[in-house]
Amino acid sequence: MNLPTHPIDAYKYFIGDGREQLVRRAIPGGLADPAAIARIVNAMTEEYAKCWAQNSRPYDGIPELLVRLDDLNLVMAVLSNKPDDFTKLMVNSLLPACPFRIVQGHKPPVPIKPDPTAALDIADKLRIPPYKFLYLGDTKTDMLTATAAGMFPVGVLWGFRTADELIASGAKALVEKPLDVLSLFDPNP
Repeated sequence: MNLPTHPIDAYKYFIGDGREQLVRRAIPGGLADPAAIARIVNAMTEEYAKCWAQNSRPYDGIPELLVRLDDLNLVMAVLSNKPDDFTKLMVNSLLPACPFRIVQGHKPPVPIKPDPTAALDIADKLRIPPYKFLYLGDTKTDMLTATAAGMFPVGVLWGFRTADELIASGAKALVEKPLDVLSLFDPNP
């Protein structure tokens, strides 16, 4: 669309709050009218649908962690600000063997994270009180969502945000590698 580009590292701070917010952060201020935003979001969505699988993969150690969590009979769910249908496609494609009870992306009119509505809806559907959730995330948005929902926020350092940001946003624990998550569970509940 002949818009200016940004250094790759800048995009790490543009993402995490939904497609529209990504576009708003990336485009010049003069293009921020709703019609331009909608056109750019639609074009980005179409392009991403064509190529997302080319370079997408789980972080190293995630498949092993999910197997171990399943072995502990823990209930697992996914909550994303990506569109719901795309979130399900991505999880089913990249983690087909993982028995997530719920995989949920953004479904209007439910607000995106950090609004806790979707997280609380998952807790309600699973009939698990929010305070019993360990909420893993790699962004400020995730930590704010967990805190607002009354869940235990755990910042993961294998993502693309800093420990300082995660702690400042409410992380009550940080984990460096996926299997480190196992240390957060009491083997004798």
